[in-house]
Amino acid sequence: MAIKLSILDQSPIAEGMSPQEALQNTVKLAQHADRLGYERFWVSEHHDSTSLAGSSPEVLIAHLAQNTERIKIGSGGVMLPHYSSYKVAENFRLLEGLNPERIDLGLGRAPGGMPMATMALHDGKPRDVDRYPEQIDDLLGYLTDSLPASHPYQGLTAAPQIATMPEVWLLGSSPSSAMLAAQKGLPYTFAQFINGEGGPQYTAAYRNNFVPSPYLDQPKNIVAVFAICAETDEEAERVASSIDLSILMIEQGMRSNGTPSPEKAAQYHYSPFELLRIKENRKRMVVGSPETVKNKILALSEQYQTDEVMLVSITYDFNDKLKSFELIANALMDA
Repeated sequence: MAIKLSILDQSPIAEGMSPQEALQNTVKLAQHADRLGYERFWVSEHHDSTSLAGSSPEVLIAHLAQNTERIKIGSGGVMLPHYSSYKVAENFRLLEGLNPERIDLGLGRAPGGMPMATMALHDGKPRDVDRYPEQIDDLLGYLTDSLPASHPYQGLTAAPQIATMPEVWLLGSSPSSAMLAAQKGLPYTFAQFINGEGGPQYTAAYRNNFVPSPYLDQPKNIVAVFAICAETDEEAERVASSIDLSILMIEQGMRSNGTPSPEKAAQYHYSPFELLRIKENRKRMVVGSPETVKNKILALSEQYQTDEVMLVSITYDFNDKLKSFELIANALMDA
């Protein structure tokens, strides 16, 4: 089974880096991935963050699509409960109209930030995540001009009216998100980089309970995982020590000025508990030499019964990130 590789980029900010540099690095990475033959390139939505610069995927997608040639560009994802389904449909119809058959609309229901940001996004009103399934139906109706006759906005058009539609994906890290994707007949991406437990079982449940829809006749899924690759296992471990410490700091509510350097990680005095947390968090990652990473990605594709793996990489040195994706592409594109 040939493996397709994709990328999710969060526009991470390293210590000493400006948010503007982080965004420019995302553009450079998308162009790099385009040249290397990656399948798709998604960008994320995070609010009020000092370590991730990507807050508005639809704006960034427009720029990335115009600065790449063939790779699919999408959201990983738009946090739909924050927004009007109608406006999201307009945004992504416009993107699709400008870039036919190159736009993915990945949807999630996580807040993408701390409670104050969520309150600001909703102008102080409660965030109603229970409407998420209904919002998905509305969004699909707007994208296909197929709102039911009973819908209060039946007949409303999401402009522009175009011949194609973006591919809609549901994203998640829980059994409920997997079952929702199955019920809606939509492709599903499991975020193992968020949750290192249960992914293969949840995805199997998605596949076993999949209901064919006008959008998809058979289940289709991706697994997304942190990935760090270098010439040797030892060098990969050194590079990955930055994300080990970064995740640990987030978990413990420690103040962060961005991704720390491997040198800072080497000088950090880890408690026994913190070392256990790092070991646990490594379930969310593939780290190693090209051969090591290749074998781990092939194993993931078997566990998830998928021919596509999406990689998330956070490094202190952007050149390490570029090299990592190049080494992985060279090792796996012909696997």
